[in-house]
Amino acid sequence: MKNDKQIIIFDTTLRDGEQALQQSLNINQKLQIALALENLGVDVIEAGFPVSSPGDFNSVQTIAKNVKNSTVCALARAVDKDIDACYEALKIASRFRIHTFIATSTLHVKDKLKKDFDEIITMAQKAIKRARNYTNDVEFSCEDAGRTPIDNLCLMVEKAIEAGATTINIPDTVGYTLPYEFGHIIKTLFDKVPNIDKAIISVHCHNDLGMATGNSLSAIIQGARQIECTINGLGERAGNCALEEVAMAIKTRAHYMNELYTNIIHKNIAKTSKLVAAICNEPVPSHKAIVGSNAFSHSSGIHQDGVLKNRQTYEIITPQSIGLHENRMLMTARSGRAMIKTCLDNLGYAENTYNLDDVYERFLRLADKKGQVYEYDLEALMFLSQDMEDKAQFVLENLNVISGGKGVIPTASVQMLIDGELKTESSTGNGPVEAVFNCITRLTQIDCVLINYIINAKSSGVDAQGQVDVDVEFKGRKFHGKGLSTDVIESSAQAFISVCNAIYRALIIENAKRSEK
Repeated sequence: MKNDKQIIIFDTTLRDGEQALQQSLNINQKLQIALALENLGVDVIEAGFPVSSPGDFNSVQTIAKNVKNSTVCALARAVDKDIDACYEALKIASRFRIHTFIATSTLHVKDKLKKDFDEIITMAQKAIKRARNYTNDVEFSCEDAGRTPIDNLCLMVEKAIEAGATTINIPDTVGYTLPYEFGHIIKTLFDKVPNIDKAIISVHCHNDLGMATGNSLSAIIQGARQIECTINGLGERAGNCALEEVAMAIKTRAHYMNELYTNIIHKNIAKTSKLVAAICNEPVPSHKAIVGSNAFSHSSGIHQDGVLKNRQTYEIITPQSIGLHENRMLMTARSGRAMIKTCLDNLGYAENTYNLDDVYERFLRLADKKGQVYEYDLEALMFLSQDMEDKAQFVLENLNVISGGKGVIPTASVQMLIDGELKTESSTGNGPVEAVFNCITRLTQIDCVLINYIINAKSSGVDAQGQVDVDVEFKGRKFHGKGLSTDVIESSAQAFISVCNAIYRALIIENAKRSEK
């Protein structure tokens, strides 16, 4: 048995999470995620469902061969060929787990399986015993346990342990239960199942009512010692319990949870989340707990003032604890004078060199116009006149693109107004966007490094507008630009030109600072 205080983290991103993706992952992608999960400190990695396809079998086998520090697991129905396929895929590993399941709710037993409950118990025991022929590490799941009559559930758990299951998983398969209710199910199992001490109790909660994390935490308080979860909460329908949420909740509220802990390496959470989001092509919502881009961002003036005085006023965990460098103070029209003064202090401006009320009034006008204001925008308010603030050095006039094709190199021609003079440049690239960016770089003579390039549709339909956001680095500073058009190539050009204008203004300010010295 494991340490009674340890919560085993069973990650099913590669099995339940992948089921929800629009396109299956290839072997290399799955292996990359599996190795990242191993580096994160995940105890058990459910690598797939080997009998489902030759590709899934090969993926599970490859992961079993390469992962050394986590237990690799594979899923099987309570069917001989499924269990045999799991063994064949996993046997290359020094240690592995076979996870078999069968539905136990009345609805599933009668309407899906067309059997009575006694037959289900017999099938479950037969499957567990077959799996035990291959390994001592066998997990059994009571599918739809959340809607299973409690006496039936207790009986099934008892019989599964008798047959040799070492982990019993209690899934809330359709996310139906509430935290108090689900916790009570776990408590009842501990009270009524006579041999429950012979197995680890696990939970697998879905998020259909938004309760997956709450239900999982409620379960471990009542004695469950394994949580099944996924990175970023990926999974069927509304998703699964999110690994990052339960891991940080257990760490942050350890005292309330009687010092329970996991083996998760918390500083690797952010980079693992980003990797999974990129490989799965499933962007993380900005408001997502723990790993969303706004999780450590503050835009309210009241909040910013509090965080500047003491971070704990509005931050219960630090960005550094999950591997991020710092929180973000978003300068918007909701920001107060304290935020503006702090930013100017950080930029090196002494308080007696400017009128805060005047700067703040100009900042609000800019924020109302632009939405989000960056530090280089604020610095421009200090140095540039209103005319110079409003005037763009670089303006897009015309754009022509050949996207490419078989035997055709992507080519772009860009015409811009530069300080009132019309100039044109042509260039090629690996794709049409790169070709356009190469043209703009030559025209502006600003050579920056592209860090992020993001496209979002702002409406639906064939005439939807595409918003492009770009982040670049120039001489150690980061700059942001945004473009909007029904043509994503044009919006890309607008975003890059916006960045170039910001950099141009920053260079003017830099020169002005030098001349003052």
